[in-house]
Amino acid sequence: MTNVINAGPNLSEFPKPSMISVNGIELEVFEAGQQNIGKPLVLCHGFPEHAFSWRHQIPALVKAGYHVIVPNQRGYGNSSSPSEVDQYDIKHLTGDLVALLDHYGYKDATFIGHDWGANVVWSLALLHPNRVNKIINLALPYQVRGEKPWIEWMEEIFGQDNYFVHFNRQPGVADAILHKNTSQFLSNLFRKNVPLAPPEPGMLMINLAKAEKALGEPIMNESELAVFVSAFKKSGFTGSINWYRNLDRNWHLLADVNPIIPHNTLMIYGEQDMIPKFEGLTDFVPNAEVMSLDCGHCIQQEKPEETTQAILKWLKQP
Repeated sequence: MTNVINAGPNLSEFPKPSMISVNGIELEVFEAGQQNIGKPLVLCHGFPEHAFSWRHQIPALVKAGYHVIVPNQRGYGNSSSPSEVDQYDIKHLTGDLVALLDHYGYKDATFIGHDWGANVVWSLALLHPNRVNKIINLALPYQVRGEKPWIEWMEEIFGQDNYFVHFNRQPGVADAILHKNTSQFLSNLFRKNVPLAPPEPGMLMINLAKAEKALGEPIMNESELAVFVSAFKKSGFTGSINWYRNLDRNWHLLADVNPIIPHNTLMIYGEQDMIPKFEGLTDFVPNAEVMSLDCGHCIQQEKPEETTQAILKWLKQP
């Protein structure tokens, strides 16, 4: 894994991993800027991604004086992948990040999340508000806890072919298909300016895995894509898909939690992303600033320089 990351053009600066024991598991953590102790930034990847998705931002954040901590979260890369589905609920996922702060001796940190990583960061601010000082989230806005559990609601609205629903109602099916077609799936998925949606109604992830014709310009060169492919060929997809299989459990776990997040927050959307903007964001995150970039879902990889500059500019604010 390490050899793949450091092979190929322009990849040599990516930090080497350490295995860190936290919260009853081991996380594969990529750390940079150790000299900047006292200014921690924790970067949280999405699905189906890897810590490597932050490769463009890490050097600039270190240069700006931050101690950058980038875990492969549980179920990803060489991090632990427990067999029990409930080990991927939001209390475990946020507990991993709290334990990671404890490992480094930090009371709190600024957290930056993309996609599912953003969901974890929102939940971290709800469940452990004192461990978060600022939030930057990409692509996935705050998810309001409605009257019905999330998967139950999605099934009623979108049907059984919605991939969130399919992951839950047919366990193991998507896992096997994605694993069998790892290279093709990831190559088809990570494309510029293409909304994260299937060409026809149906199961998004399975359609992408089986699609013979890829759409849009690749986000990554072959060496970069190889990092993701190598990681998922080794880990499989069950651990990462198990995050989806806990959405209804998470709904119950958050029942008695204050839904307001008071932290200073930057929300970055991709204008061409299929995930809609949440117009009521400031009702739940009153100190949120919102901006958009002209790209699809994989914001920090599609618009790396613009994303990095937006992050740095916002972090300089008092």
